[in-house]
Amino acid sequence: MTDDRSAPSSVHPVDEKLPFWRLGAYGFQHVLAFYSAAVIVPILVAGALHLSRETLIHLIDADLFTCGIASLLQAVGIGPVGVRLPLLQGVTFTAVGPMIAIGSAVGGGVPGLLSIYGSVIVAGIITFLMARHFAGLVRFFPPVVTGSIILIIGLALLPVAANDIVSGAGPTVIQDPVPLRSICYGLGTLASILVIQRLFRGFIATIAVLIGLALGTVVAWCLGDARFGDIATAPLFSVTRPFYFGMPSFHPVSILSMVIVMTISMIETIGNVYATGEIVEKRITSEDVARTLRADGIATTLGGILNSFPYTCFAENVGLVRMTGVKSRWVVAAAAVIMMLLGCLPRLGALVAAVPLPVLGGAALAMFATVAVVGIQTLSRVDFDRQSNVIIVGTSVGLGMLATAQPHIADTFPMWAKIVFGSGITLGSLAAIGLHLLFNVRRTLTDLSEAELSPDDLPNESILTGTRTEDAPGAGLGRHHPRSNSVAGMESLSGDVSCGDASVITEHGQGKKDI
Repeated sequence: MTDDRSAPSSVHPVDEKLPFWRLGAYGFQHVLAFYSAAVIVPILVAGALHLSRETLIHLIDADLFTCGIASLLQAVGIGPVGVRLPLLQGVTFTAVGPMIAIGSAVGGGVPGLLSIYGSVIVAGIITFLMARHFAGLVRFFPPVVTGSIILIIGLALLPVAANDIVSGAGPTVIQDPVPLRSICYGLGTLASILVIQRLFRGFIATIAVLIGLALGTVVAWCLGDARFGDIATAPLFSVTRPFYFGMPSFHPVSILSMVIVMTISMIETIGNVYATGEIVEKRITSEDVARTLRADGIATTLGGILNSFPYTCFAENVGLVRMTGVKSRWVVAAAAVIMMLLGCLPRLGALVAAVPLPVLGGAALAMFATVAVVGIQTLSRVDFDRQSNVIIVGTSVGLGMLATAQPHIADTFPMWAKIVFGSGITLGSLAAIGLHLLFNVRRTLTDLSEAELSPDDLPNESILTGTRTEDAPGAGLGRHHPRSNSVAGMESLSGDVSCGDASVITEHGQGKKDI
C-alpha cells in the first residue's frame, strides 16, 4: 500500500483551499494593496460633481461593498460567469473622465450621479451580451500583443506608486519639494518587504507586504503621521441599498460614451487575465475571456444599481499574486468578503484608510513593477528577429509611456478621443493590437494572395499570427512543425485557431518561436 501523502496533488494551485486563518491574512493583504486605488474614483467623481461629504462616504461604502460582490463573481464564479482566477475587481480609471462629463452635462450633484448610473447599467448589460463575441478577438492576442499590454500596464502604474511615496497631489502633478519623511516611509516599507522576503520562507514570506504595511504604519503613528481618530467617529454599521439616490436617468449620448469606456476596459481586462494566467500557469482560452467579461458586465450593472461605477479586473493585485506566489482564487474570495464587511462597517474602512499614502506607495512600487516583469517574461517568447515584432512592442510601449508621462496631451482632444489618449494603458493596448493586425496578420494575408496559394497550403495559425513557414530552411509551403505539446493545446475559436501559443519551426528545424 502506498502512502497517500507521497501522491502528487491533482488540485491546481488556483483551486487550492487554504486554512481559514491563512485565507484571512492573505485576503487582508490584498485589501490593503487594493484599498487606496479602490476609493480614488468615488473621491474624484464626488469632487468634480460637488457632492456633499455624506454622499462621498456613501459612495465609498457602496464601492467597497460592490467590489466584494464583483470579486466573488470573478474568483468563485456562477455557471458561465467568472474566470475563476485570483482576480480582484475594482472601478475602472478609464471611466473617470467620461463619468465626470456625463454628470456635469446635467448640472452635477445628485442628478449627475443618476445620469451616470443610467449609462453604467445599460453599458454593463451590453458588455455582458458582447462578451462571447469580444472573446473571439483573443486569436489576435499572441505573446507579442499580450506581453506588450502587460508590460504597459505595469509601467503605467508605477507613477501612481511614486505619487503615493512623495505624498503628491496626483500622478499628473510633479511634487516639488518632496518631503524627506515621505520618502523614508515609502523606501522603508519597501526595504522591510525585501528583508522579510530574503530572510523568511513559507507563510511569513508570503505576507511580507502585509507585514511591511503594518510596520510602516506603526512607525508613522509613532512619529505622528498616522491618525486613527476617524475610527471612533465613523458609524458602526451601514448598508447600501439599491437606487439610494433615486431612479437613474437614461440619455443616449451618455450611454454611448459608457459603452465606449467598457469596450476599452474589456481590452485592459484581457491583458490582466493573460497576465494572471502567466503567473498561475494556467492557459487562457476564449471561453475564459468570455467568462471574465460576463462577470465585468454583471458587476458593472450591479454597480449602477448599488450606487457605484463600472468594474474591471485590477492590475494592482496581479502584481501581489506574482510577488507572494499564492495562486489560490479563494484568497481573492476572502478579500472580497472583507471588502463587503468594509462596505458595511465604516469603522473597519476607517482603520484601513489610516495607512499613510507613502507607506502604501512603497509596497505598491514593488507590486506594480512585478506586473511589468510578467510582461517581459511573456515577451521573452516572441521572435524579435522579425522586425515587425520589434516595431509592435517598441511603438506600443512608447505610446503608452507618452500618455503616462505627459497625461495632459489628452486635454487637446475632443471628449471621445480623451478616453483613448487620457490613459497610457488604453493608448498602448490599442496600438499593440492595431500594429499586430497591420504588420503581422494583414501582411501575411497579402503575401498569401500574391503567391496565389490555396487555403490548404498553409495552416490557419500562419494566417492568424503572421508566421511564415519559409522561415524554416528546406520547409515546403505546405509543411509545418508537427503538433507538439506547445501547439496541441490550442483551442478552436469559431473554427479557427487561437494564436496565443502558435509555434513555428526555428532556423534549426526544432524548438518554438512565438509571434
